[in-house]
Amino acid sequence: MSQIGEPYRERRARLPGAVLWTRTTDGSAYRVLPDGCMDLLWIEGELVVAGPDTRAYIGASEPGTRHAAIRFAPGTAPGLLGVPAREILDIRVPLAELWSASRARRLADRVSTAADPALALEEVAVSLFDESPDRLAEQVLNGVRQGVHVPALADSIGLSERQLHRRCLDAFGYGPKMLARVLRMNAALDRARAGLALAEVAIQTGYSDQAHFTREIKALTGVPPRVLLA
Repeated sequence: MSQIGEPYRERRARLPGAVLWTRTTDGSAYRVLPDGCMDLLWIEGELVVAGPDTRAYIGASEPGTRHAAIRFAPGTAPGLLGVPAREILDIRVPLAELWSASRARRLADRVSTAADPALALEEVAVSLFDESPDRLAEQVLNGVRQGVHVPALADSIGLSERQLHRRCLDAFGYGPKMLARVLRMNAALDRARAGLALAEVAIQTGYSDQAHFTREIKALTGVPPRVLLA
């Protein structure tokens, strides 16, 4: 059983790009950074969907509150859960408000009685998984990660920029420019956590300089990078 104050832990899930994570809170506030993803969380018997974030989410729970979750790869959760990402942008919603109350309760009971709630969530997600991938989400992610500009990205997919924006809202919760900002931020922070100097991080991840990097991190997370990395 988890102990009060157990640190955040994660491991790879069976779904492509998904992660299982667990935490038992110690009562202190925690900061969840935007990452382009959606999570299905089990919190002491209740199932909650965390929508994509445009800014850091600050949460807090009573000491000893257990969390288990599956974090879906960007763009995949809407198809599994049956809700456009734009509808739950920047909010946490009980699954019972998105599905029927009885269906959500059956799943919550199944997870709650499992020896490992995170693995039970994974089984739920696998049962919902459609092996035919969302090609548009894949193309957008690949293009954004390669730094393709929006007009060229839309043209490569065969959509107008307006059509691309609408499709991205459904898949990711926000348009390709915002998605690019979020993904670049996380890539930069990963390099900084690995020990790279912030000035070098800024250069390698496409910011104009360290000051630009700092402003962007603060805009998305509420604090400068040195605070996050501390």
